[in-house]
Amino acid sequence: MEKTAQDTALNKVHMLVACGRAFLAATCRQTLQDIDCFFSLSMARLRVSSTVVVIFITIQTGLLLFMYARHSSFLPHSEEKPSQVHILILSSWRSGSSFVGQLFSQHPDVFYLMEPAWHVWVTMYQNSARVLHMAVRDLVRSVFLCDMSVFDAYMPWKRNLSDLFQWAVSRALCSAPACDSFQRMDITNEMACKTLCGKYPFSKVEEACKTYSHVVIKEVRFFDLKVLYPLFTDPSLNLKIIHLVRDPRAVVKSREQSVKALVRDNGIVLNTNGTKVEDSKYLVMQEICRSHVQIYETATQKPPDFLKNRYLMIRFEDLVRDPLSEISEMYKFADLSLAPRLESWIYNITHGQGPGKKKEAFKITSRDAVNVSQAWRNVLSFQKIKKIQEVCRGAINMLGYQLVDSEKEQKDLSLDLVLPRRRNQFSWSSFSPKN
Repeated sequence: MEKTAQDTALNKVHMLVACGRAFLAATCRQTLQDIDCFFSLSMARLRVSSTVVVIFITIQTGLLLFMYARHSSFLPHSEEKPSQVHILILSSWRSGSSFVGQLFSQHPDVFYLMEPAWHVWVTMYQNSARVLHMAVRDLVRSVFLCDMSVFDAYMPWKRNLSDLFQWAVSRALCSAPACDSFQRMDITNEMACKTLCGKYPFSKVEEACKTYSHVVIKEVRFFDLKVLYPLFTDPSLNLKIIHLVRDPRAVVKSREQSVKALVRDNGIVLNTNGTKVEDSKYLVMQEICRSHVQIYETATQKPPDFLKNRYLMIRFEDLVRDPLSEISEMYKFADLSLAPRLESWIYNITHGQGPGKKKEAFKITSRDAVNVSQAWRNVLSFQKIKKIQEVCRGAINMLGYQLVDSEKEQKDLSLDLVLPRRRNQFSWSSFSPKN
């Protein structure tokens, strides 16, 4: 029995040596031979007991690890980033994120998808937002890597471009190679794209994605920045976050224009096991405000090193007041350039004549963007505003908005409720935490 145990132990030792040799043969062959020689001589001269074998296993394992560590320290570490840049526009419903998404979608270097995680939530709507975080993150990672097989779990087997949520707002899916009706430099129109491109095969999504230098995703289904840490540390990704926020009072006004469209998502946020919910008590808004605080604080208050220069906060109000300046800042952050054709389109889309119609709540149309951002002050009752300020006070203060104490202050449009912020204040690199 003792000899059998010894033979087994010796076999394990030689297996370990063999594995080590295969792993380090290119650089450590001579050293391994020396160890084998030493080990063989020792076995020949000693009556080996199980205890001795265990000691030798430990010694040899330690030597292998030591040699690997020394070898690794001398290897040149690659500083090269993945060939594509990956941008996640992180926001919440009715915060202007569709507009910001279009600012990237219409860029000829960008492959853009709007809320692909919608498919996860629709399929698994009986779960909570936090339970679905991992599935959403995995889907986002696959999309960033242009691996569209991830949609197999959420879509019919035979599918076209039109089966993808909000596919027609993506210029990349309305132009070659996804669709032959438009060119990459064109500013595409959602309705025209739906008419001309919807029947192209779904395989075109992956084919097109691989031809772009930037992959941009807009998502409203993350409530915790730490969920994304594995994506930041993934060597196959070059991820940056644009965190878009908006005055919660303006968000509520916009949400009231699209109540029915949000009831299922509300239920997932509030974990109602699939029951649809109207947010009359602003419980969803409370969760949204809490998530913005969590994301901002996580990114700016002693964050991990891998977040350095990879997080930027943008306020919707700053964006509509000075669009070209803010967009130039976002493009710089994303390593993109602003072309004259895009400048003209941006000016036209933000200098329309009206506030936007209710039926256009999810459309990108030409509007008077500044008036849109202030519309809540004339539309919401002061009683509603007080309740919103109650549940979102922390976010309102942190994001740089002014509370109102009376209906008079609310209606006085000469009183600016968007506090001034110096440029880049919200970027990670400019933040200096207090000791």
